[in-house]
Amino acid sequence: MTSRNAAATRSRILDQARHQFAQHGYTAVTVKGVADAAGVSPNLITRYFGGKDGLFLAAGEVEIPVENSFDGDLSGLGARLAANIVRRWCGQPGEDPLLVLHRASGDRPEVAETLAAFLDTHSLLPLRRYLHDNGVADAFGRAAAIDALVLGVSTRRRVLRDELGDPAELEAWLGAAIQRLADG
Repeated sequence: MTSRNAAATRSRILDQARHQFAQHGYTAVTVKGVADAAGVSPNLITRYFGGKDGLFLAAGEVEIPVENSFDGDLSGLGARLAANIVRRWCGQPGEDPLLVLHRASGDRPEVAETLAAFLDTHSLLPLRRYLHDNGVADAFGRAAAIDALVLGVSTRRRVLRDELGDPAELEAWLGAAIQRLADG
């Protein structure tokens, strides 16, 4: 490294960490391996992140841009939600921070709790609120069913590493399935 730019170095470390955690899981990744791939000393990982656990949590920081899914009529919810979901799945292959957390949740109970709380706050609760506000009977149950469907498809296609297939076909199928659950 020729210049000292803490923000750029931190970003490079995070990029490598996301890649390695997504590809190999939490257990197989080492601080030294991430540091080597980022071209830095392992001491910088300790300095910036406090070690492997802190690095993992930072690499797992995630956003779910689903807000626009809840703009519009209930009749288009499935299509809007599926478009956002499939775009995420196809747009960040293998290095999606959400996928990193999803894969690691089987190894680390605290990651599973973090992932569940995150999904509840950023996905399940807004969906439940949207369905309730649109007069859907049993909004709680329907939101839980949609959440389970999406998590199940994500697990099968991404965690178990099945091929996603044609994104347009996946989006159409997922959108129809979500809409059926929303409509009852």
